[in-house]
Amino acid sequence: MRIFEAHKKSGVPDSHIAIKFKDRVYTYGEVDALIDKYVSYFQSIGVKKGDRVALSFPNCPEYIFSFMGASKAGAIVVPLNMMLTLEEIGYIIMESGTSVLVVHPAIAQKVDKSQLARLNLRNVVVMDENTVNEILKMKPPAPVDIESGEVCAFLYTSGTTGKPKGAMLTHNNFISDVKMLYDVSRVIDLGPHDNFLTVLPLFHSFSWTVNVLLGLYLGSTITLKETFMPKDTLETLIQEDITVFCGVPSMFAVLMRMAEKGQFKALRLAISGGAPLAAEVQRGFEEKFNFPLVEGYGLSEAAPVALLNPLDPKALRKPGSIGFPLPGVEAKIVDENDNELPVGEVGELVLKGPNVMVGYYNMPEETAKTLRNGWLHTGDLAKKDEDGYFYIVDRLKDMIITGGFNVYPREIEEVLLTHPAVLEAAVVGVGDPLKGEEIKAFIVLKEGAEADRRELQSFLRDKIASYKIPKYFEFVKELPKTPTGKVNKKLLKQM
Repeated sequence: MRIFEAHKKSGVPDSHIAIKFKDRVYTYGEVDALIDKYVSYFQSIGVKKGDRVALSFPNCPEYIFSFMGASKAGAIVVPLNMMLTLEEIGYIIMESGTSVLVVHPAIAQKVDKSQLARLNLRNVVVMDENTVNEILKMKPPAPVDIESGEVCAFLYTSGTTGKPKGAMLTHNNFISDVKMLYDVSRVIDLGPHDNFLTVLPLFHSFSWTVNVLLGLYLGSTITLKETFMPKDTLETLIQEDITVFCGVPSMFAVLMRMAEKGQFKALRLAISGGAPLAAEVQRGFEEKFNFPLVEGYGLSEAAPVALLNPLDPKALRKPGSIGFPLPGVEAKIVDENDNELPVGEVGELVLKGPNVMVGYYNMPEETAKTLRNGWLHTGDLAKKDEDGYFYIVDRLKDMIITGGFNVYPREIEEVLLTHPAVLEAAVVGVGDPLKGEEIKAFIVLKEGAEADRRELQSFLRDKIASYKIPKYFEFVKELPKTPTGKVNKKLLKQM
């Protein structure tokens, strides 16, 4: 199966609603027809098999149709992060060999045409009303022979430790991930009666795979929003009979504060990904709303979901755990020499499965390093308990070494979040001539709450080792975040 066939799997009637966006509704029959019209349009502007087509959109149906249409035309899609600068976008376009850029009109208005001219693009398509009307008039496309093992997307990583890397993902990588998620979802009977609220950006693999590809594969309805706006999201969850909501931890923390008990009458599954979910947020959310907030784990290189907690509300779920590997995925914890470590010991999480990328585009050395010995090296420090549950301890690159001791910021953050005055916490290492690094905590206090450095240090004193207690505290109104809701620690280290 190829990604542009996912919507056909469930066999729902053509009249069943596939996508809702503002005042627009698209049925499964209309989605199928529109994908072919987009294929014809791309062929009409010269897109051929293997061409790179970059997409720059906020969340909207045209993004979905462009992705599916370009891939069915045989192109490799390059989703662009909306928050990138033109310089960063330029790097990705040049490095990936992109020849066609499809851009939303709201974005096109902000871009200097002379800057676009320097990118050597063959076509720049502004997806405005005129272009959409042109697409709607298209005749059936010419067939293109595409194998499921062929690359259909380059997903560029955030590049927090250097230049972005383009993870090459095949149709089979995405569809394998969807099928494994489908297998684990059968215990709660996800299907055509479900309604997925999609506020996470579609350029992010978590949103694309879980909300769009899985949603269509199940025959469900996708209620699409341009972005996460707390009040609008809350109203939609209550009024639109949303049954499935995928978000990042910061979204659930906000909703927990805003919503009242009993307001989510239809919602039956919430999935958190993209960043570690604090045990305190998970417990508070579940106690308040009485349905599971399930944490999973993934990365772009694995299309992206690799591990997930059990979806069955009766199953044991351990706060702070990312659960078990999906059926078909292998996971283990290894040391720096790739030797598997025993239960309870911290090492790097490595993965193997049909969802793992074929490599990084044009980066053979990075590919060899990341996929060495046949395993995807995630760069995440983790451990496994005696019941087989996995836990992320921290990012390998986020680990702080202070006075010769290894310190994992997430451990400190988890404890800080249990303080009654603390809303959000982020811990980073800062340079120190004596110890190498000192520990600094950035704190967002709850509205009306008060706390200072001494109080928080005292609070931590009997909960963690003394060398883990931050020397510096900075109180801020908000933490800088990436477009997908992760705390931007790179920016924090520069503050």
